[in-house]
Amino acid sequence: MSTTSTQLQSDVRGTEFADLGKKRIEWANQSMKVLQIIRKEFIKNQPLKGTRIAACLHVTAETANLAICLRDGGADVVLCASNPLSTQDDVAASLVRDHNIGVFAIKGEDNDTYYNHILAALDHKPHITMDDGADLVSILHTKRQDALDGVIGGTEETTTGVIRLRAMAKEGVLQYPIVAVNDADTKHLFDNRYGTGQSTIDGIIRATNFLLAGSKFVIAGYGWCGRGLASRARGAGAEVIITEVDPTKALEAAMDGFRVMAMAEAAKLGDVFCTVTGNKSVITKEHVEVMKNGAIISNSGHFNVEIDIPALEKMASSKRTTRNFVEEYSLKDGRKINLLGEGRLINLAAAEGHPPSVMDMSFADQALSVDYMVKNHSTLEKKVYRVPEELDKRVAKLKLESMGIKIDKLTPEQEEYLAGWSEGT
Repeated sequence: MSTTSTQLQSDVRGTEFADLGKKRIEWANQSMKVLQIIRKEFIKNQPLKGTRIAACLHVTAETANLAICLRDGGADVVLCASNPLSTQDDVAASLVRDHNIGVFAIKGEDNDTYYNHILAALDHKPHITMDDGADLVSILHTKRQDALDGVIGGTEETTTGVIRLRAMAKEGVLQYPIVAVNDADTKHLFDNRYGTGQSTIDGIIRATNFLLAGSKFVIAGYGWCGRGLASRARGAGAEVIITEVDPTKALEAAMDGFRVMAMAEAAKLGDVFCTVTGNKSVITKEHVEVMKNGAIISNSGHFNVEIDIPALEKMASSKRTTRNFVEEYSLKDGRKINLLGEGRLINLAAAEGHPPSVMDMSFADQALSVDYMVKNHSTLEKKVYRVPEELDKRVAKLKLESMGIKIDKLTPEQEEYLAGWSEGT
């Protein structure tokens, strides 16, 4: 790989916010102890020396610490946003000013700017791509195929992105191997469940100041994100209703003690709605038509397609912004429906995203996966891979140690018993 760096350029709201961003990055770092260990190893060994990385991720204080870790491992890193509303402008400013990392991200950027920023990141001519939703990979394979030359591998952070990438691999259009970081146990079992659960509730409350206790909270989707959100909503005193298309997940939700029904019925009952399916048109015109006056609808899936916003626009006689990240749609029959965060990720639009202690594991997986890809790309096919089990287990082990938790170890006798078949009753 060439060690020649492209000229550092950035597009952020302004470096006048950098002082606050620097403090937020430092605060997050205190809770990211696994990433701290990996960063020290990277500084010593320089495993990413000469590697250019284009990362399309949520530009948060947690992501900043990942970018710094990769840079300290020898990488030349450029960062752009994976969602128009997820950027923390002060963090972006600090990365540019204090860490000499190129950033193309502004909170609230329009669609044209969003995609121009992705194109700017690809101008970096990366060897490694890092994605959250696969927008960067998609653009690279369609509008910027000229930048494919030299790309040796990538990583993907989210369920939505992994689905898109596996579809690309199945069609034979994926041009390089990608590690599905989302599929690591130390990512989806914790980040998706506990991180999304807490941060989504945080975003909804910050946007609305709504009391969840005694309310009917409808959650579309009972994957790991839905499971986490449901448990936290119930903990806040809400009556939780689950909608699903997968019979097994619906059954699990029922046995976890939640009400389960079709969205057509849930729409009549809900006070608050949140979609976490990764699919489109989960809340439609037909559902809005039967919602209560004052219903709150939100999304914590990756893209803003889970709620049919164009249909809502057509149904409304007027709309207004009543609070930050709250748009009130006045329907022709007099009812008002409140859409949060433009239908985008409410946990990042109105709040700060996942807490650093849980992102610590996800981003440790990211850093180790990049290291793995640099070392092993020549032996990998153009498809989507899981995080190697040994890396996944290492992250879990380091996290436990950082929490001061010790666990048992199998004795030689126990290992022999588990490996054998002859001993029984």
